[in-house]
Order: sequence, then structure tokens, then C-alpha cells
Amino acid sequence: MNNAKLYVIDYLLHGAAKSFIIRAEHMDNAQAWHWASCDAGVGRIGRFGLEKVKLVSKPMAERYGITEVHWRQS
Repeated sequence: MNNAKLYVIDYLLHGAAKSFIIRAEHMDNAQAWHWASCDAGVGRIGRFGLEKVKLVSKPMAERYGITEVHWRQS
């Protein structure tokens, strides 16, 4: 993770604003939705970064009340 950067992810969980910072090599919308679902307790984080985990999609996250996911580099 030599190229890791800090990203801020903001989202709404059942209308309540949530925000957190994550370190990652790169970020895109699909990953932001997945990490927001992990922060909300819906998604799963793989062990030690070696395990391949299926990303939580936007439609699946929306079923659990996660909306308005936005990310930016810190």
C-alpha cells in the first residue's frame, strides 16, 4: 500500500448523516458504496485483504437505508 491515500466517505443511513475516513490505494463509486455499507454494518470486510469479498452494490445498499454516498480525497 505504498500509494495509499485517505478518502472521506459521506452518506445517509435512514436519513442520518454519517461520515468516515478510509485509507485505500484508489476509490471509485462502487467501492464507496461498499465501504459505506461496511461502516453501516451491512457489508463484509475480508480478512487481511487477501480474501475476495463480493462488493455490496448500490441497489443492495439502498435496500438497507443507505443513500447519498459521496466520496472525496482527504
